[in-house]
Amino acid sequence: MCFNSLANMIRLVTVMHDLRLIHTDLKPENILLVSSEYIKVPDGSYSKRLPKSSAIKLIDFGSTIYDHHDHSYIVSTRHYRAPEVILGLGWSYPCDIWSVGCILVELCSGEALFQTHENLEHLAMMERVLGPLPQHMLKRADRHSEKYIRKSRLNWPEGATSRESIRAVQKLPRLQNLVMQHVDHSAGDLIDLLQGLFKYEPSDRLTAHEALRHPFFAKDFHRRS
Repeated sequence: MCFNSLANMIRLVTVMHDLRLIHTDLKPENILLVSSEYIKVPDGSYSKRLPKSSAIKLIDFGSTIYDHHDHSYIVSTRHYRAPEVILGLGWSYPCDIWSVGCILVELCSGEALFQTHENLEHLAMMERVLGPLPQHMLKRADRHSEKYIRKSRLNWPEGATSRESIRAVQKLPRLQNLVMQHVDHSAGDLIDLLQGLFKYEPSDRLTAHEALRHPFFAKDFHRRS
């Protein structure tokens, strides 16, 4: 994993947010390496290819918007979509930060964190990995999302569309366990960073500036691979 590239991505998000711009579609496909040059590093009986440079480009600004402009109802590609978007609570800069957290987990594990195409299942996956959604957010859900909620809690597993859906949620580990499976060094710092990126309440979520100042990025990146 190239954590220098991740830091560079957050720097780019910081610049965008300073310009009052929200990308709204951060995902691995929209992050490109500037150089295609790589080095081979022995990895058991094989060798892995690592990029020589951590310089990246952020692309696809088709849905980027100024914060003071009218916002569409739904933004972000499904797997990287923040809870406030799904619940219809409105969104702003923090929706980008949630996407950054999803990208970071994907860098660690090699797989998208929330692999789903249903809103209720998506929210249930969040609760499985991160803990219960706050009741005050569930109570404020708009009319399009209130069907996912029952008696001030997520209507899960009662509202699941299939047993396969329930199993897909149950197989997900808690955030701490997921990180420990894939990171040997500085796992504590990484978990703390992710917990800040994954705050349910958007106003409590780390800003891009705060994320960049986190201790996880303050240490030697080369010890984290």
